Amino acid sequence: MAAAVQLGSLPRLARVRQQPLATQAAVLRYLLGRAQGTEWGRRYGYATSLRADEFARRVPVSTYEQLYPELEKVLRGQPNVLWPGPTPHWQARSSGTTNARSKYIPLTTEALHGNHYRAGRDMLALSTHLYPAHRVLQGKTLSLGGTRGPSPFGGAAQAGDVSALIMQGLPSWAEYLRTPPLPLALLDEWEEKIERIAWHVLHQDVRVLAGVPTWMIVLLRRVLTLAGATDISQVWPRLGLFLHGAVAFGPYRELFKQLIPNPQMRYLEIYNASEGYFALQDEPDSEDLLLLLDHGIYYEFLPATEFNSPTPRPVPLEAVEVGPTYALVISTNAGLWRYLVGDTVRFTSLQPYRVRITGRTKHFLNAFGEEVVVENAEAAVAAAARATGTLVRDFTAAPIYFATGAATSRGSHEWAVEFTGPPPADAALFGHTLDQELRRLNSDYDAKRHRDIALAAPRLHLLPAGTFEAWLRSRGRLGGQFKVPRLSNSRQILEEVLACQPA
Repeated sequence: MAAAVQLGSLPRLARVRQQPLATQAAVLRYLLGRAQGTEWGRRYGYATSLRADEFARRVPVSTYEQLYPELEKVLRGQPNVLWPGPTPHWQARSSGTTNARSKYIPLTTEALHGNHYRAGRDMLALSTHLYPAHRVLQGKTLSLGGTRGPSPFGGAAQAGDVSALIMQGLPSWAEYLRTPPLPLALLDEWEEKIERIAWHVLHQDVRVLAGVPTWMIVLLRRVLTLAGATDISQVWPRLGLFLHGAVAFGPYRELFKQLIPNPQMRYLEIYNASEGYFALQDEPDSEDLLLLLDHGIYYEFLPATEFNSPTPRPVPLEAVEVGPTYALVISTNAGLWRYLVGDTVRFTSLQPYRVRITGRTKHFLNAFGEEVVVENAEAAVAAAARATGTLVRDFTAAPIYFATGAATSRGSHEWAVEFTGPPPADAALFGHTLDQELRRLNSDYDAKRHRDIALAAPRLHLLPAGTFEAWLRSRGRLGGQFKVPRLSNSRQILEEVLACQPA
């Protein structure tokens, strides 16, 4: 089976590495040709003969909010708006939008098969090629995904985490390799889900893990408890590979080494999202990710100098350079056109094109897959201030990562808040309201906080007056044009601020 899996993917990936620009030109022609009869395509004069520079001049760059009027038509069942054919049966849901609890992306048949499933086959082919001794196809892949349910827009469509939608339609051969079975994998009650999956996989021949590190840690700890083992290698001696994504792996690396001390254990990163599967790690000794250029996505890249421009001007692939930060702009076979994903990347190689994920175009918290954006945070702090009759002057927040030496530690968020006037008499009420409002606003945060399984309640510091001013002064940034960063996945700013508290 390994030879059959590799036969299609590896030669094709080799051709893409050798002919990246021609590959992307062909993808753009395909997208324009397929969409020329849609409402969007007619509006902007799509045709297979349309040059890339003309496409860039005609079609505006759009955020989710800007494209939403057209997306909403699709989500409510109108065909041929952004992509030809009937309304997609699947809608991928994630957090991050500023105007709703979740954002929804139509998942077309072409996107599902030509992007997500193709990339999955590529990752499987690379795994068997890079680590033949692991014999990953002779055991089970433990994949931990999300949930799905009826679309909030009505009709027969299903909406959910992209991982759940992908599992729902896997071909039979791929479903045979995967565990747990769908009824368990798609449970929406996370405490029950972790418990039942742990029991189910306890005595299986698990050789590959696939999922978000946050939840995988929770599951592995439960498996260890049930097995009465001290490390996962005692439970699954042939386990050799973890395919991880969604959050930065660095803070989790040491913890996984403790849970799985097997020196033969390997880790490969994938870069996928609701909008598409963008890149994967194709070299075992490098953290760089190979950009997937023939998976139904046409890429452009917005330089950091253009992030705040009212008329942003992305550059094509052939114009990028190694080193600078770019925001990802995509046109896809899901009907997203010059869509600003919000992720930022840095090219580490141009032959072939490889990237590293550097963050987001806005400050955010996504250490555990919670995707809390500044708008969420500000609304939650405002609600907490109202509940306690206080006025907040400034705040910042950062993650508390899993403790590498603690078997039961959970992640959390740590908030430092300074007030204009007296701090709240009831600090617990402030923290509770902040937490509950974030849960109301952000479905991903709410899922991680469910019964404290992955995220514990936030930790709160009430700062003395003048703390943030002292921090700004220490950095030479005291003045009206400088602002305190609200959110960061790094703890550096938070710890600097806490150290600046007046004695």
